[in-house]
Amino acid sequence: MQSRLIDDVTRLANDAAAALGGLRGEVEAMVKSRIERVLADLDVVPREEFETVRQMAALAREEQERLAERVAALEAKLAEAAPKKKPAPKTDAE
Repeated sequence: MQSRLIDDVTRLANDAAAALGGLRGEVEAMVKSRIERVLADLDVVPREEFETVRQMAALAREEQERLAERVAALEAKLAEAAPKKKPAPKTDAE
């Protein structure tokens, strides 16, 4: 009799654990779905898209730095090649 009671309690506990396991999966799915909807409503960018844009920005920054160096070098060459202006002669008014 006591063995049968223990078997029944064990079976009931196993059934309850199985039911809770299934319920846990459903709750997780519902929470995940809700979080995804909230993030979509907030217009949050997905991680992959963020990483892509970040990489593009880094490449653009590198290109801008290269172009700035080229402009500085060209300006220096232009300054060397430009005729030097002679200072205007001083007048008595000065």
